[in-house]
Amino acid sequence: MRARYIPLGWRQLKRNRLRFLAAVAGITFAVLLMLVQQGFRAALFESSLRWHNALHYDLVMLSPKTEYLLQVGDFPRNRIIQAVGIEGVRAVTPVYTANARWKNPEQPDIIWPIFVVAFDPADEGFDGIITARQQAELRMPDYYLFDALARPEYGPIPAMLEEKEKITLELHSRRVRIGGLFEVGTSFGINGALITSDLNYLRLFPERDPSNVTVGLVHLEQDAGAKETRSAIEAALPGDIVVMTPGQFQAMEVAYWNFNTPIGYVFNFGVIMGFFVGAIIVYQILFSDVQDHLKEYATLKAIGYTDGYLARVVLQEAAILAVAGFIPALLLTWQLFIRAAAATNLPLALTPRLSGQVLGLTLGMCIAAGLLALRKVRSADPADVF
Repeated sequence: MRARYIPLGWRQLKRNRLRFLAAVAGITFAVLLMLVQQGFRAALFESSLRWHNALHYDLVMLSPKTEYLLQVGDFPRNRIIQAVGIEGVRAVTPVYTANARWKNPEQPDIIWPIFVVAFDPADEGFDGIITARQQAELRMPDYYLFDALARPEYGPIPAMLEEKEKITLELHSRRVRIGGLFEVGTSFGINGALITSDLNYLRLFPERDPSNVTVGLVHLEQDAGAKETRSAIEAALPGDIVVMTPGQFQAMEVAYWNFNTPIGYVFNFGVIMGFFVGAIIVYQILFSDVQDHLKEYATLKAIGYTDGYLARVVLQEAAILAVAGFIPALLLTWQLFIRAAAATNLPLALTPRLSGQVLGLTLGMCIAAGLLALRKVRSADPADVF
């Protein structure tokens, strides 16, 4: 006859309910810390790639001094012309980027930096962001398009455009017109953005050398291979440019934020701290539980139960604590991300991948604490106890 299974681990935990609830609260805090840190870290990387994903191109030409999208160097514009003559290249779009001073139209004393992206409206690469009509309108002098997903500190520009067809305001000490909207979104480095033509860009920044560009969007022939064409461009042109695939450009962006700024370090450190805080809490709870039931464990060993069975009891308690702390942390993080995403326009989301990663970390920290607490169970000797 098969013996009835007794959930000994669960019964031991619920016997002292106050201690169990205190343990769950501590684990919930640790899991919440890991979820929030991992969520903001994922939002950092995803938001930093918004412009990368919005632009259409097959290869990108950059200065070797480029570190990431907001820190790009200049290279000679004639490299664009030379690249067009290489086999496999259909066209190259010169792109200019810079930060300008934006004056809030409703609060003129507030000045914010705004990311400006410019190109020749006759070129391609921006059709995923703006319409053909908007692209044609960029030919007008001092005409700009505003990112509707910019932070509110720039003023209620979308609402103002609903009332008027165009609005005039001050940008970088110059009067310009905002005639339309596009949507890309913010990141940890970009709070708002504008799109304009290359001629308007040079009017805004007269000190810039028009013979230099910051980015070249390379468009390939339909049957051209990206790897082969990239090698051909780099071989044909001098060393004052580098050519990357979209994946390489994105990897450079992510690597910069992850390794070259304190932001990536802080988020990674927060996850590690949450893991160790949770492990310490679980270890203390399990160790206290084992200590309180040391005679019972010794009795079980005396009547024939093995160390393996007792180990499963302790690890069962660890798993129960992990799940009990993870569920409320998941619900709290979900509510926190909804509010934070609305306030910051960052892509904060409780994805299955993020939840699975943190669940694995939670189980890992609880199991690790359980394995440490097992040392006390193994030392339980019936002869010593009684």
